[in-house]
Amino acid sequence: MSNDARIRHLTADVARFCAESADLAPGQRLRQLTRLRTSLEDVTGQALDEGMKAARNENWGLRRIGEAADLSHETVRHRLARTSLLDGAA
Repeated sequence: MSNDARIRHLTADVARFCAESADLAPGQRLRQLTRLRTSLEDVTGQALDEGMKAARNENWGLRRIGEAADLSHETVRHRLARTSLLDGAA
């Protein structure tokens, strides 16, 4: 469990949502949980990419970013490259 109160609060909200979904029909439950997971991955993925870009702009190396984000430096490199391409297309 995280020491950060905001993370504990959000985790509790997600756990409550999952518990409330337990009584739904299997198909409805699975659809809701899949939508939740996709939404969370979209939001946290975008924030992670922005955080990695900020670290890179402060001259952090790929390995240091990877250690902080619990990702390999190659994954960091790919994500930063993809983000740069997307930024250039906007």
